[in-house]
Amino acid sequence: MFKNPFKILKYFVLTLILGTSFCLGLFFFVMHEFWIDFSVLENYDPGQPSLLLDDEGKEWGRFQLDKRDPVSIDQIPKHLIQAFIAAEDHLFFDHCGVSFKGMIRAVLVNIYRGRVAQGASTITQQLVKLLFLDSGKNIKRKLKEQVYALLVERQFTKDQILETYLNHVYFGCGIYGVEAASQRFWGKSVKDITIDEAATLAGIVKHPNRYCPLLYPLSSQQRRNIVLYSMAERLNFIDLKTCKELQKKDVVTVASGVENLAPHLKETIRIFLEDLLGKEMLYSGGLKIQTTLNAVLQQVAEKQFRSHFLNLKKRFSDDVDGALISINSKTGEVKALVGGFDFEKNKWNRALQARRQFGSIFKPIVYAAAIQDGMRFDDVLVDEPLEVIVNNILWCPKNHDDTFVGKMTLAKALATSNNIVSAKVLLKIGVNKVVDLANQFNFSGRVDPVPALALGCLSGTAKDAVGMYNVFANHGVYVEPHFLKWVKTSFGKKFWKSSVKKHRILDSQISDQVAKVMSYGMERVRRNVPKKWLNVQSIGKTGTTNDSRTCWFCGATPELTTALYIGYDDNRSLGLNVYPPRTIVPIWLAFNKALDCKEKEFVFDPSLRERWVDLNTGKEVSFKSENAIPILI
Repeated sequence: MFKNPFKILKYFVLTLILGTSFCLGLFFFVMHEFWIDFSVLENYDPGQPSLLLDDEGKEWGRFQLDKRDPVSIDQIPKHLIQAFIAAEDHLFFDHCGVSFKGMIRAVLVNIYRGRVAQGASTITQQLVKLLFLDSGKNIKRKLKEQVYALLVERQFTKDQILETYLNHVYFGCGIYGVEAASQRFWGKSVKDITIDEAATLAGIVKHPNRYCPLLYPLSSQQRRNIVLYSMAERLNFIDLKTCKELQKKDVVTVASGVENLAPHLKETIRIFLEDLLGKEMLYSGGLKIQTTLNAVLQQVAEKQFRSHFLNLKKRFSDDVDGALISINSKTGEVKALVGGFDFEKNKWNRALQARRQFGSIFKPIVYAAAIQDGMRFDDVLVDEPLEVIVNNILWCPKNHDDTFVGKMTLAKALATSNNIVSAKVLLKIGVNKVVDLANQFNFSGRVDPVPALALGCLSGTAKDAVGMYNVFANHGVYVEPHFLKWVKTSFGKKFWKSSVKKHRILDSQISDQVAKVMSYGMERVRRNVPKKWLNVQSIGKTGTTNDSRTCWFCGATPELTTALYIGYDDNRSLGLNVYPPRTIVPIWLAFNKALDCKEKEFVFDPSLRERWVDLNTGKEVSFKSENAIPILI
């Protein structure tokens, strides 16, 4: 009979409490012993929204308590009202603000299902909750809700209640009111919406953050179909044939892409400012929030990231994810940030929060420490089997292809990401020198003094990675990646300003020598793709960590430094044959292809001179060949 009979007593008590509260509310109603001022229904002031500005001073997002465009009940089509009745309150025109019949039905359903599967709030109660009460779920708040609902019904007509409710109800994405929702979703007034669009609006209200069509078109469509069925089968507002035809239609919106720009970054900013300023100031204080984001670059990044990840999900699995962050090479300002494939499924900002092992992208720091210690890129070491005792344990590093090629220059070792030579370099200069240098890069994680550091056995975020590579693009100067500049009041007074860390880590001669070698590898990429894909000089390096758990690429042009990775959130292996030039580099190439870079070449330290040397012997050659590499001396 009942799925969970042991809960019958619990729900009986709940029924008794709700019934008692109803009677008490009715007592207040009849005896006129309780009264409140409901003028707020007619004079509701939501304050001013706070605006997020891009690097050109244009709005790209907002934080707000309310975004309404009130309409009268006469402008609201009958089928929209019917849709809300079907979705939210079948007995709206029959009850007095509280539906005792609905409460009993809900309790019986909940007893039968053994859980809270159905509520009993009327539209009037929902309006009361929107305007006067908090979101708590205790009996005291429920009692107040019922009392207020009874008084609202006494003082206002059903049409007035509906009009106010439909102008205040929340639809997700910062949208309040049916007119604002209709304009945002379909670019037209609510008086012109169709039956299926009306059902879509009514369906959103149950869980705005789950059914908003801008974010969840499929979920919104499924919920809409439930509302259409209720309109047809339960209330006879439409015939069943019409219902079935409408259920076949897709939910399609015409909202601008800027509406949902950089959702992971917006959420990070919201959390930070809400904690700093408080909800009231943030959502209704009319603040101007100056961010570093470039709207055009952000749209390009999101488009290319999503496009490539659709293919990567077919190649790996649907839960593979990643991040991209791109900053101005000179200022450290974040110009584009993608925190994951689907913000609505997971709001975790992988660009700022996901800590991944660096692997080979860390190697430029090892070589920078070596150059700082007096070594040169034309020095030669031998790629051969290596055994090192670490804490009484034998450590035998290997190259990614398990082969050894003999003598090679440090330049070739870095350009080809050779593991053995990187380990030998670290052992030659001492691990502490690499640790000391790495600690100046402001990494979010700890740098342990172990030989495996030569292979990148430390973890950090994509933000850490982009800050690391920007040092080599910015002639040795570290500038902290940041995305907020200042916040002003509605009166234009600046009351918060970001403080950006900036300091020199490497002498420009050292950082430029490392950057020159990294540019060699990118020149080979440049020669193998159409010129329009990469028409500027660049530096960069790929990295694949142990068991191919993370696939990295960090690259820089004279204007932008970008870091991106691919991996599973649970850090399991991506599998075999994860080849970065074919897996992750194409995302960066597609991103840069769409950019119009004014600066085409890096300007290296003028005190250095370019020298072409043999990749293996380090001897200077007088001509460019496949076996030669340019270095700066």
